[in-house]
Amino acid sequence: MPSSLAAASAVKALDSHTYSAFLPEDWCIGTVPHGGFLTTILMTASALHFRTTLSAQNQPHTLALHVDFLRRTHVGPATLRITDVKLGRQTSVIHISLSQRTSRAAAAVEDQKKDVEAEEEKLISTLTHTQLSPSPSTSHGPTLPTLPPLTPTPLPATLSLLPTNNDPNWTPGILPHPSFRKAAQHLLYHFPRDGPAHPSFCDEWIQLASGERFTDKCLGYVCDMWPQVVENYRSASHGDGDSPEALTSPQDNHTDQKLETGLNWYPTLLLNLEIKKLLPPEGLDWLFVRVRAKQIRNGRLDLEVVALDEEGEIVALSHHVCFVVGAERNLARREGGGGSGASKI
Repeated sequence: MPSSLAAASAVKALDSHTYSAFLPEDWCIGTVPHGGFLTTILMTASALHFRTTLSAQNQPHTLALHVDFLRRTHVGPATLRITDVKLGRQTSVIHISLSQRTSRAAAAVEDQKKDVEAEEEKLISTLTHTQLSPSPSTSHGPTLPTLPPLTPTPLPATLSLLPTNNDPNWTPGILPHPSFRKAAQHLLYHFPRDGPAHPSFCDEWIQLASGERFTDKCLGYVCDMWPQVVENYRSASHGDGDSPEALTSPQDNHTDQKLETGLNWYPTLLLNLEIKKLLPPEGLDWLFVRVRAKQIRNGRLDLEVVALDEEGEIVALSHHVCFVVGAERNLARREGGGGSGASKI
C-alpha cells in the first residue's frame, strides 16, 4: 500500500521556531520532492506552530499561503525555520523557510557553526492563519451569491459508481510516466470518459491511494497534482513506454502546433493557495479538481486550480507559475552548496 501523506509530511519540533522533516523518494517527481507535497509539509509545520508556540492566538487554520521555490530540494532531511511576522486579533502572518544541506557541504564541515552556514535555502513561504470554524466571533460580514465557479460546468458524477467504473461520465485513469512521476501514484484518479472539452484544462475526481481521507493539510498536495495540461496537446504516439497514456485524450484539432517533445518536467516557480472552506474533522473520501491554463507561451504557463468538495462547494483556490523544461533538468547532477545557488532550475 502507498505510504500515507500524513506520515510522509510529518514534522518534529526542534525548538519553538524550528522544525524538522524528511523528504522521501516516493513523493518525488524524478529526483526532486514534489512541490505540492512540500506545501503540505509547510501547512503541517504551521499548524503545529499555531497549536503550540502560538496557541494563544487561537488561529489554527491556514487561510492563505504563498511559496517561492528557489532551488531544487532533494531526498533527505530538511529544516524548517519560522519567523513570526505579524500577530493579530483576526489574522497572523508567519514566514517559513525550508533548508537542506548539500552533499558536498555536508562532507566538508566539521563543527556545528559551519553546519548552519553550509545549509542552502530551498524555498521561502508566507502563511496567513486565522480561525475558520463557524462561531459568533468569526461568522460576521456578508455572504452573497456569485456565479458558478466553473465554466463549463463539470460533468455529473455518482461517486458510489466511480470505483466500479459504472459511472456513465467518468472512468478510472492513471497519469503517464509513473517511474518519473512517483508522487502522482499516491492518488486514485477518475477522468471524463470522452477526455477534456479543451486541452487547456483537466477535470478529475480523486481519492488518496493509501485509504486516508482528505484533510485540510492535504490541500497543498491536492492543488498541485493532476494531468499535465501541456500533455493534452501531445500526440498519442509519444509515450514513455513504461505506462499507458493518461486518459485525458489529446485534442490536436485545437492547435496547429503539436507538442512533439520527449519527457518533460513542469517545475513550479511560485504557488499561491487560499482555503475557502474547512474540510470536516473526519475528512473526505473524494475531492474534485479542475486545473486550467490561461496561456502557454515560450515554455511558461500559468495554472488556475479550483478544488470542490462532494457537495460542489469551493474548498480551495490555487494559482501556479510554471516552466516547461526537459526532464534532464530534473535529473541533472547537483554541483553542491554555496550562495551561488547551483541547484536552481
